[in-house]
Amino acid sequence: MKNLSISILFIASALIVCNSQTFAIETAPHISDREIVERLTRLEEGQSAFREEVKQLRENMNKQFDRVDTQFGRIDAQFDRIDKQFDRLVHIMLGIFGAFAALCGGTIWFALWDRRTMIRPFEDKVKKIEDDIAANRNKLHTLIDAFRTLSKTDEKVAGILKKFNLL
Repeated sequence: MKNLSISILFIASALIVCNSQTFAIETAPHISDREIVERLTRLEEGQSAFREEVKQLRENMNKQFDRVDTQFGRIDAQFDRIDKQFDRLVHIMLGIFGAFAALCGGTIWFALWDRRTMIRPFEDKVKKIEDDIAANRNKLHTLIDAFRTLSKTDEKVAGILKKFNLL
């Protein structure tokens, strides 16, 4: 049992020693000042090229945005033209509907006017006949009474009066 605990202790200490930071450090190769300057120079050149590319991309994007703005301007102009045409068509349609309403109203007015002018002479004639009948009502009753008296002596007159329900 003593050997087992010693062996566990030995294994644990070996693991701790193996995992320490002293084994993790790598030694870097020695770089001379000249190599550092060369690498910095290449890095600066790459950075300058990268800046130029970004600048070129920015210019290209700005040009593309200008083209898009121009296209939107054309589209806005087309929408304005379409809106004006639509307004013009609406006004034309309103004019057509107004003219149609005026024609319908004029036709109805003409029909009523024509009906009144056509009926007025008949109304005048009927009014004149009614006035004549009202003025001669007594004469008419007197005439019917005379025919009734005549019908007592004349059979033909009596038949005619019965036929017209005056007896």
